[in-house]
Amino acid sequence: MENTISVRIYDFLKHYPPFSLIDEETLMRIAQRVLVKYSPPDSYVFKQGEAPGKYIYIVKEGAVQLIREEEEGSVLIEQCDEGDVFGIRPLLAVEPYELSAKVMEESLIYAVEITGFEELLQKNPNISFYLARNFASGIRASASETYRGKLFLRKQELQEEEFSLTEVQQLNTKKAPITCLLNTSIQEAARKMTAQRVGSIIVVDLEQCPIGIVTDKDLRRKVATGLTPLNAMVSKIMSSPVRTLAPAVSYAEVQMEMVKHRIHHICITEDGTASTRVVGVVSEHDLLVVQGNNPAILIRSIQRARNAERLRAIRDRAEELMRKYLYQEVSIAFISEVITEINDALIQQVILLSQEELKQEGLAQPEAKFCWMTLGSEGRGEQLLRTDQDNALVFENVPESAYEATKSYYLQLSQKVTQKLHIVGFEYCPGEMMASNPKWCLSLQEWLEQFDKWIYEPTGEAVLFSSIFFDYRAVYGQLELAEQMTAHIFESIDERTMFLSFLAKSALRNPPPLTFFRNFVLEGSGDHKNEFDIKARAMMPLADAARVLILSKKVGQVNNTFRRFEKMAELEPNNKELFEQAADAYEILMRYRALQGIKNHNSGRYFNPSNLSKMERINLRNSFQPIRELQSLLNVRFQLAFLG
Repeated sequence: MENTISVRIYDFLKHYPPFSLIDEETLMRIAQRVLVKYSPPDSYVFKQGEAPGKYIYIVKEGAVQLIREEEEGSVLIEQCDEGDVFGIRPLLAVEPYELSAKVMEESLIYAVEITGFEELLQKNPNISFYLARNFASGIRASASETYRGKLFLRKQELQEEEFSLTEVQQLNTKKAPITCLLNTSIQEAARKMTAQRVGSIIVVDLEQCPIGIVTDKDLRRKVATGLTPLNAMVSKIMSSPVRTLAPAVSYAEVQMEMVKHRIHHICITEDGTASTRVVGVVSEHDLLVVQGNNPAILIRSIQRARNAERLRAIRDRAEELMRKYLYQEVSIAFISEVITEINDALIQQVILLSQEELKQEGLAQPEAKFCWMTLGSEGRGEQLLRTDQDNALVFENVPESAYEATKSYYLQLSQKVTQKLHIVGFEYCPGEMMASNPKWCLSLQEWLEQFDKWIYEPTGEAVLFSSIFFDYRAVYGQLELAEQMTAHIFESIDERTMFLSFLAKSALRNPPPLTFFRNFVLEGSGDHKNEFDIKARAMMPLADAARVLILSKKVGQVNNTFRRFEKMAELEPNNKELFEQAADAYEILMRYRALQGIKNHNSGRYFNPSNLSKMERINLRNSFQPIRELQSLLNVRFQLAFLG
């Protein structure tokens, strides 16, 4: 009987972290020491202030609330359901429990004895990281920088697919190098290079150790110009010494070495030094060939594209690159920068192609210069997947007599641009917040007047528009126009500080869910009924909070949400931990949404909570935690109680 119970406990524990990270033999020993506790409603597993015992707990069935007792009353911190671990204080410290664990409905709870856990933590860093990440006071404060913005603990589970990034792949040195001896004539070396169709030849000694290198460039500059005769020895034109690396090197390392020393070829030797035999050579061209999805290559391809269909194919390649980055847990900060650069290059090329079309149609560009701006998630540099367009155009102020012709041209340009972006895969904005809409293709003065109207008359619609348009980012054209707009916004807010309170109140529209499955805010109707909206319920509360906070500090040119929080952490050291937690939370949410979008071939915005693994639920739950504190901070700072 005892053995059967232990097996059942083992079968349950193995599905939930941190127990899922423990080897079978050790977990079975732990399962044999587990106590099964039945707990009726309103009973306590432990109370705040009590000394910790020798157990940690996991909910088998039922629900347990973690509550902090304060003078004003009880504050619900978290609700635990099946598979949630709580009460790990005995593993972290000898201080009393900081929270009470109250049973809310009939529950079965496993009490796991901690004897031997300390040794287990030392041997298994994944378990230590899990406990620190999920139960200490803060997301970032408790975890190594190595794990910033990460969703997963066991990366090997993700890497079962062929997702190796070219940048980190080991160099392929199987191809035999083309070599010649020091006394070889230039003509003979050139014939050998031509026969083998290579752009370089390594000059070696009798032991096949590298002495120098002759490249196509050397032949053009030193021989074809008549400076050196064909019958001269290669020693006359070779470059020496040769830069060498060992075979166990990544493409990224080779690329960095080339950039560092401004060279185009690297010699690969047995031990990475010039005193051992040559085993290969890598050229800059080789790197470009294998790195077909390298961001720089993609951007170069975009700049050469002559139609929207070609641009769509390149954006598809960018999405595949992003997919690899995500599955290799490359930082979201890096991924968003890369995809933003690619998106910006796409927009710029689309504008150039559209201007050429208008020119061919006989429409001359007005003298008034313009600036194209992206808004919303793309304006914040956070649009990893192709979603709908949000953009606007500002053109220089012109005399009244030239206004109609100027606006007409820029509206036609905007229509062509939005049409092409639609072909590339960026859907039209359902709310028509695009430069092709006459309302959002305005002169500089019109934009300033529009901003003043929103700031001085902050109706619900005005605040909504502000939350979208105040994330604008200049992508093409006369960037100074956007800078003038930013300066004006700060001046107007200075005169009407109450506007920030309305913006802050809007940021409180969506309170964070407590946990999954219980008090979890799902869509109640429509196409996404019973699904969770990660954008509206989790990401936008963070983005809205970051926007109002950064505006209150008059900081321009910092659009990205997690960059805004990092800037706030720098500006307000007393709130540093909260802002850093919020930055990490937003990175995790961005990663998760992108992964869901790739998995389901959509924007990743909606998903069914029942399809989540326990680890995903825990990571997302942790990402919700800073939202409540941020909203509390906004409430106090902007005196929202007085707004009613």
